[in-house]
Amino acid sequence: MDSPVPPRPTEPRPRRRDRHGRGMRGPVAPPQVPLSVSRSESFRDLVRDSVDRLERRWPQLADVEFLVMDVPATLDDTVPLGSSVPAGKDHPARVVVYRRPVEIRTKGRDERALLVHEVVVEQVAELLGQSPESVDPRYGQE
Repeated sequence: MDSPVPPRPTEPRPRRRDRHGRGMRGPVAPPQVPLSVSRSESFRDLVRDSVDRLERRWPQLADVEFLVMDVPATLDDTVPLGSSVPAGKDHPARVVVYRRPVEIRTKGRDERALLVHEVVVEQVAELLGQSPESVDPRYGQE
């Protein structure tokens, strides 16, 4: 008995499993494990921790916008670790921390956290017109 071969469908069929039959692949690590956090997210968390620490002492920092950028857009010989821009008519005051220059200058997470905090304190001090020691009494001691 002859059975006719059905014509090939024009649309691809949906895949139900992978070709070896082991099922679909899941995530490598669960979300609560630090492995699943990218370097940029980890760096952003360090900046946020530093800002939270300073906002308890200086409530006016709630109006300041804190940003993380990968690299500065300068053509100078020196590479800044951060910058601050005072408030203007159409934008709030900003503090920018540059991720790649800070990461290059540090070896571990603890050292990176200290440098990030120093950069944030220095830029906030510049915005407030005060010394870094008056913004954070523990500046330079850690």
